[in-house]
Amino acid sequence: PNGEEAVADFSLTIPKGSTVCLLGMTGSGKTTIANLLARFYDPTEGNITIDGIDIRRWDLSNLRSQIGFVFQDNYLFSTTLRDNITMGEQADEEQLRQAIEAAQAQSFIDNLPDGLDTIVGERGIGLSGGERQRIAIARAILQGPPILIFDDSSASLDMKTEASLQQALNDLYQGRTVIVIAQRVTTAQSADHVVVLDGGRIVEQGTHQELLAKNGVYTELYRIQSENMSLLVESEVNSSDK
Repeated sequence: PNGEEAVADFSLTIPKGSTVCLLGMTGSGKTTIANLLARFYDPTEGNITIDGIDIRRWDLSNLRSQIGFVFQDNYLFSTTLRDNITMGEQADEEQLRQAIEAAQAQSFIDNLPDGLDTIVGERGIGLSGGERQRIAIARAILQGPPILIFDDSSASLDMKTEASLQQALNDLYQGRTVIVIAQRVTTAQSADHVVVLDGGRIVEQGTHQELLAKNGVYTELYRIQSENMSLLVESEVNSSDK
């Protein structure tokens, strides 16, 4: 609205089949990049290509069928959980089960009155943010596109669930190009390449270990978040002792 660029001087090549994490705090430009990839709007300068073809030349429905998106605010339709995951399409039951388990959604679905046939309301009313997030992740996994984009998809999850989910997703990433957009360094550790953003610009990039060795922005985020996690674990232990 004020005419400022959300992303500037941004140039990045993502090799096919690799996992890249775009890491930064709120306002760093991460979500803008996800929206550009989804073509919710187009860049005012420069271009984005997939397989060397400018995405503005792709048919929009075809483009989005090639990319599985999980955004921060995941929309759920007023229908069953099953239809929300399968998008109303016929799905192999075993593949559906695997997608649900990989998304760490099986346990809470089992506790619902009608399981997968439970009706959820507009925007998933009746489900927590973390539960809606896991349904959206299962949907993306079941779709099985060659490109997956997770935009802060673990932001609504507690750290224990996030760690469990990350381990399951690592297997699913094999053979796919994955872009993970996150604030937590724990999410970035397993990526092939980490890009640290600040103010819409790349400030650091490399592997987890390479960035720690630089002792820069990434290292500071790692230190702060590790301390916060230690305090959280200590608090949980003290609570359980009472």
